Amino acid sequence: MTDPYPRATAEAERSLDPTRMPAHVAIIMDGNGRWAGARGLSRAAGHQAGVDAARRTVRACDALGINVLSLFAFSTENWRRPTEEVDALMDLLGRAVRDEAQELMARGVRIQVSGAIDELDPALRDQVEQVVALTRPNTGLVLNIAYNYGGRAEIVQAVRALTADMHAGRVAGPADEQLLSRYLYTAGLPDPDLLIRTGGEQRISNFLLWQLAYTELYFTDVFWPDFTESDLTAAFSAYQQRRRRYGGVEGT
Repeated sequence: MTDPYPRATAEAERSLDPTRMPAHVAIIMDGNGRWAGARGLSRAAGHQAGVDAARRTVRACDALGINVLSLFAFSTENWRRPTEEVDALMDLLGRAVRDEAQELMARGVRIQVSGAIDELDPALRDQVEQVVALTRPNTGLVLNIAYNYGGRAEIVQAVRALTADMHAGRVAGPADEQLLSRYLYTAGLPDPDLLIRTGGEQRISNFLLWQLAYTELYFTDVFWPDFTESDLTAAFSAYQQRRRRYGGVEGT
């Protein structure tokens, strides 16, 4: 019987050093609109193709033993886009969390959402929260979806929450990096080892500003809907050729 949830190819597994894989991979999924435009399709069609690419990437990361995968799906700035595109993106999120739940459970994937989801339509928010609760006991890959997310806004809300707790006596100071990190959306997750951005742009666009301090950056011209396991393997291969010194000197 054919496996409905295929694993990564043996070729990818052979070409990478399993002892030097990134534990946390973050991806800015860019290029859906340009991909669609080049084919005479609507931007909504491009975003749908992007969901397919996300599914492939989740499967590959799960098979290759990645611990955390963070996907930048909708930014706080994306509200400025045309209403019909925003509506399409919201509809896609609802359908994705519903349609992918069975496979995510079969794989043991745990969903986490980073962002101000309280600002979403209540029905959509309930759908997201239900899938988060459903997958919470899972112990496999953590799929961290950044939705209605902005890096600066995340830091501001963390500072406000920490300040309120300190003033109320719930937390003892002084404040430091470790303490503030507990108030970020990503509390409990390791910082990303590798950031991949597709679509040819070379910036981080307000994504995980605090967490990316020492992350390796990888940029590719491939539009997100065309991003395949081979492209992911290329990014991991490039990562494995780098030496991470965190400001120190190698060998000391």
